[in-house]
Amino acid sequence: MLIKKLSDVASSDITPRPLYLRRREFLAALVTLPIASKMVTTTDGVTEKKAITSYTNYYEFGSDKGDAGRNGAAFRPSPWSVVVEGECARPGTYTLEDILKPHPIEERVYRHRCVEGWSMVIPWDGFPLGNLLKRFGPASKARFVEFTTVNRPKEMPAIRRGVLNYPYVEGLRMDEAMHPLTILATGLYGESLLTQNGAPLRLVVPWKYGFKSAKAIVKIRFVEKQPLNTWQEANPYYYGFYANVNPAVPTPSYSQATERRIGDFFMRRTLPFNGYGDQVASMYAGMDPRRLF
Repeated sequence: MLIKKLSDVASSDITPRPLYLRRREFLAALVTLPIASKMVTTTDGVTEKKAITSYTNYYEFGSDKGDAGRNGAAFRPSPWSVVVEGECARPGTYTLEDILKPHPIEERVYRHRCVEGWSMVIPWDGFPLGNLLKRFGPASKARFVEFTTVNRPKEMPAIRRGVLNYPYVEGLRMDEAMHPLTILATGLYGESLLTQNGAPLRLVVPWKYGFKSAKAIVKIRFVEKQPLNTWQEANPYYYGFYANVNPAVPTPSYSQATERRIGDFFMRRTLPFNGYGDQVASMYAGMDPRRLF
């Protein structure tokens, strides 16, 4: 075997770090379809990477926005598997490689809106959730999809404080889960997800408030009845099941009519459905708009 010294290797021959970090996704895509082009859903500037990876909500690591970045070093995102169960034809336990293999990874630039009044624009890497769910053969009576996240108190120290009931649970109506805007994210900014951003697999639903985007998913369950999500159980006055961005519905403490984009000084007007109304509003026709939060 020929072994080269660093001095013998041209810089152009060195694999870029983002490609190396995403090598499993790259190899998976090679055996199926090419990586798709970027989907840009906003003309707003992308939020600085440092802000996206340092200002996060992840209560399993602490309630401060920087706690996940500071306290996540012990978390192990590999090896990883996801249990699939409930009303479907092909339940089972699937490794992360099983889940990624048939799906080309694409970049999606999405607005991300938090119920606390701040927002970001994030270049996620992932694939449509619906493509994965179809593989499991949902039954006709599966009206909702429930997601459960990892529960490791030794690696996630704030779990022991009991702020929420863990493991963290979220849910979507089936048509929401199958919508092409809904993705499972595996990375951002062209690199694998960091712990604080939900490694190795997280949900992204861009027209909803950020708490719907469950991180570090370990179970997908097809169910007939609407799941009780964790924040809804903890405080139903603030957090509803649907959590669609609705500037007309204030929380008990403050208005949702404006938001502050991380990195900006001035507030901006909050858009209904986070600006994705043209694509998703029809799913809620005839429903009370105040229920949608």
